[in-house]
Amino acid sequence: MTSRVGPRAAGTDGSDFKHREKVNSHYQMSASLKSEIRKLNFVHLLLWLLVAAQVIVSKLDLVPSDTVAEPYRWEYPYLISLFPLVTGSLSLPKNNISYLVISMISSGLFSIAPLFYGSMEMLGEAQQLYRHGKAYRFIFGWAAVTVMYLVMVVAVQVHAWQIYYSKKLLDAWFDSTQEKKKK
Repeated sequence: MTSRVGPRAAGTDGSDFKHREKVNSHYQMSASLKSEIRKLNFVHLLLWLLVAAQVIVSKLDLVPSDTVAEPYRWEYPYLISLFPLVTGSLSLPKNNISYLVISMISSGLFSIAPLFYGSMEMLGEAQQLYRHGKAYRFIFGWAAVTVMYLVMVVAVQVHAWQIYYSKKLLDAWFDSTQEKKKK
């Protein structure tokens, strides 16, 4: 029936496609946003694992302290950022609005706030490295402040996109619930 040159159904000229059902835009939007959030959650998990590995390795003295530096203070509260990751992931399968809202709020508190605090905490050490070329903490031969600022730049972007896509997803879910209430 989809062939343009083959036989055609009797009584039609091929222009009767308007009666066919289409997927509503909020369902399409929901599916694409869920996919993006899952990708960002995966990157968030990788970043969290990097920070957790550094904290665990340095606290348990698994390697010498000149190989992996002592963690900065901001890294400990950042470890709580696993909570918004879990609640955000739990909200996706069943379109749980309350879990998504909790994830958005806790992402700001437990993910972005420690990163901003950390950027201020490491500022003096970054200035020292930039001005004098001296670093006192190292992670596998690299200046720890440089490595952690790179992690922070990626993490802030990931968390900002997570919040943005979560807000868009929340809007799509509210649109669908409003349409159901109208009917």
